[in-house]
Amino acid sequence: MMTLHGFAASNYYNLVKHVLLYKQLPFIENLIYGGSEELLAISPAGKVPVITTQEGLYLSESSVICDFIEETYPAIPLYPDNAGERAVVRQIMKMAELYFELPSRRLIPYVFSGTEIPESVKVEVRQVLTRGVTALSRLCQFSPWIAGEQFTMADIYVYYVNTIVSAFGSSQLNWDVLAEIPGMKQWNDAMSQTVIAQQVEADRLANMPDFMQKVKAQIQAANAG
Repeated sequence: MMTLHGFAASNYYNLVKHVLLYKQLPFIENLIYGGSEELLAISPAGKVPVITTQEGLYLSESSVICDFIEETYPAIPLYPDNAGERAVVRQIMKMAELYFELPSRRLIPYVFSGTEIPESVKVEVRQVLTRGVTALSRLCQFSPWIAGEQFTMADIYVYYVNTIVSAFGSSQLNWDVLAEIPGMKQWNDAMSQTVIAQQVEADRLANMPDFMQKVKAQIQAANAG
């Protein structure tokens, strides 16, 4: 049985967890936070999530983990059979990563530390998000799923990217980013109502108080230093 290491407040952790649940694979969870010696022992960069495979191999980086799961357990596929269609799925995921998630993540340190976000940073983030809106408007089909008729890895990936965009990008820029993409909000709402997404969200909410205590302790330690 696989072990998923990390914490439920992480969207990367939840992405992998959703994939495991969707593929109906048995796994256990091990609560572990960034910066711990326990995590450094199994994750080269000290990041979550990490999985321990049935063979005892440690794998980190969510995209690597998801590829491993897809290749090792193909019975319930998350990619189309056609190579071109698979490439389209990966293209959507890459656009969401580069132009949605990464710019939104630039705002996280300011939010967690309670410091004001410089206007120059807001302008830069908005510019990159605007590029993401344009790209995803052209690529996403929502018919009914993000890449077409088949539910794919892109549906799971973009859904958890959107949690970061909404929590930090939209909230700090006073801009409903998802509403800029025709069909995105309706699709996102439909994803949030799935049984798996609701289970993952319930676990995330349960973990948040403990996670925020860890964050506050790290900020206080940094300020004291």
